[in-house]
Amino acid sequence: MLIGAHVSPAGGLPKAVERGLERGCRAIQIFNQSPRMWRPSAHSEESIADFREAIAASQIDAVLIHAVYLVNCASEDPDIRAKSLASLVQSLRLGEQIGARGVVLHPGSAKTGDVKSAIARAGETILEALAESEGCPVHLENTAGAGGTLGRSIDELALLVDACGGHERIGLCLDSCHLFASGYDIRSVAGVGEVVSEISGRIGAGRVQSLHLNDSATALGANRDRHANIGDGEIGERGFEAFLSEPAFDSLPCVLETPGEKRSGASAAEVSRAVALRERGLAAR
Repeated sequence: MLIGAHVSPAGGLPKAVERGLERGCRAIQIFNQSPRMWRPSAHSEESIADFREAIAASQIDAVLIHAVYLVNCASEDPDIRAKSLASLVQSLRLGEQIGARGVVLHPGSAKTGDVKSAIARAGETILEALAESEGCPVHLENTAGAGGTLGRSIDELALLVDACGGHERIGLCLDSCHLFASGYDIRSVAGVGEVVSEISGRIGAGRVQSLHLNDSATALGANRDRHANIGDGEIGERGFEAFLSEPAFDSLPCVLETPGEKRSGASAAEVSRAVALRERGLAAR
């Protein structure tokens, strides 16, 4: 398993590699632009080449891009969908340029509208983005289930994959906090195994292509997206021993998005803690 953290590319893409190495990462995740603005960042050919060179010389074996928070491929507003499409295409094209494993995407929100129609709109927008890009996959992220967000259950993820025509460039990013908050009890080997079996049977064994590692500050089934540091929330250390040692997750990039101390993001100590919990879980199996 390639355990790492979300890091900032502030100062240029190669800076993200430096920050990943400081934390002992085997995988990193970045935003390709400000996550709360539509305006894309311009990455020069030199910066992209320097990033690829730095990655090749490092212990980091996987890179993920996280699509910006404003993207809502399911929006009823044609203008928002058009902006979402343009932003997703830009992320996917950069992902191909830097050799990213995938672009992690929040599937969208139905707001207060019909979920079935929202899933259809999301699928149409995502398929258009795939048609306008090459190589880099989209990793649909499961959600905690707040409001009208799509992807709150394995069934909804399956419907989203179906809405994308089962495209070969569609994968899943499983977020541990979101799974727990949406009612999946992953605090035991059996519980994680049930989730994996349901995904395998409903969507396909190879669809899970990345992981987000976050503890949950809220209770099982609370439908609230509140990240906590690893082992300090409701999932707890035993839960992460089970989650991190799941055989189906071997070799996947596994990125911490935890608040960290003073809300400064995951530190080297927390990355090391996650590695230790995986080793303990493997030893207990």
